[in-house]
Amino acid sequence: MLRLLGKVLRPPLLGEYLSRMPQGCDFIYHDIPYECWAQILNIVHVVGTGTIGEPLIGLLADFRNELGIDEVTFSKRTPLLTDRTKVWDLIKRDAKLCAEREKWKKFQELEMEPTYEYEEGIRRASLVIDCTPSGTGLDNKKKFYEKVEGPVGFIAQGSEFGFGTIYAHGINDAIFSERQKYVQVASCNTHNIAAIIKTLAFEGGMSRLREGRFVCMRRATDLSEEKGFTASPKVDEHDYGRFGTHHARDAHALFQTIGCELDIFSSSIKIPTQYMHSIWFSLELYGAVTHEEVLARIKANPFIATTYKDQTALVFSFGRDHGHYGRILNQTTIALPTLSVRNPEEIVGFSFTPQDGNSLLSSVAATEHMLHPQEWRERMRCLEPFLFREV
Repeated sequence: MLRLLGKVLRPPLLGEYLSRMPQGCDFIYHDIPYECWAQILNIVHVVGTGTIGEPLIGLLADFRNELGIDEVTFSKRTPLLTDRTKVWDLIKRDAKLCAEREKWKKFQELEMEPTYEYEEGIRRASLVIDCTPSGTGLDNKKKFYEKVEGPVGFIAQGSEFGFGTIYAHGINDAIFSERQKYVQVASCNTHNIAAIIKTLAFEGGMSRLREGRFVCMRRATDLSEEKGFTASPKVDEHDYGRFGTHHARDAHALFQTIGCELDIFSSSIKIPTQYMHSIWFSLELYGAVTHEEVLARIKANPFIATTYKDQTALVFSFGRDHGHYGRILNQTTIALPTLSVRNPEEIVGFSFTPQDGNSLLSSVAATEHMLHPQEWRERMRCLEPFLFREV
């Protein structure tokens, strides 16, 4: 909050007010140290324009008024001719490009106009969301984030285990009852696993899970990726001891933040498709449950979509046609025809992972928790049209 010329201003109203001020007041912009910008404007800076970064920048820019954001900035390290169309689109949505000063000329030659320098974008931000490839976010934390004072928080994506407290919207929002400076948004498959467990194996906030087993069938690459496709199914090693793959390890860490120790194990296999991940799950419970009770719990959770479709291509196509940036923001999409109560204490089935979509939702939710701790839930309502009941 800032008192200016007798007016009490709160973002995003402050940004609108300053834009209308006469030229004689330009000193306000120039005299404010970068470390103070976070106290005056709500500026969200996204690092990276990949499969998560690009749609996240677009989402934040499109809904910045509803989300209480004054400005969205994003950084890009490499000026590429093939990337300029997406940069143009993001700038058209009023997001501001940040780049290293020595690369400005190359960006400009390719008709991409930076507004701020690379590190300037970080220093003047209220909040930084790192969407860089695996391992880079942890490096950026040591190189940049731990050395700046302005931002109130930093968020990284699922590959950056150890970056901060792991988080998934709808699972452990309670972590924000205490100040969180560094947050790691869980991976897309971890979101899926966690949503299934929280919905089907919890009652009254208490776990009824005896053990959970998950097989993650991962797409080979995203549609936008040129490298890394596999021509045949490729199994992943069980590198994480009693958890198997990192998916169960991450889900276990997620539930630990709300005081739950779960017996869960995951395996994964990469298959030659670019559409969606799929998960087979088996939940053994303490106590009996009926098929009707399972269906009722699923339908009561707004973060879970259901479908009668049996192919990832069909679910992916629905998201492409009806989602924001083609994404389904639900935590998971459960294939109802596969849902079975094998015995009174075991639930099995298949679900499709809205990769990127669930991570996008949690990234925005973490942003709102940090910027608007009293209003975050109300502000998130603007994204409800992209949470589907049925796909």
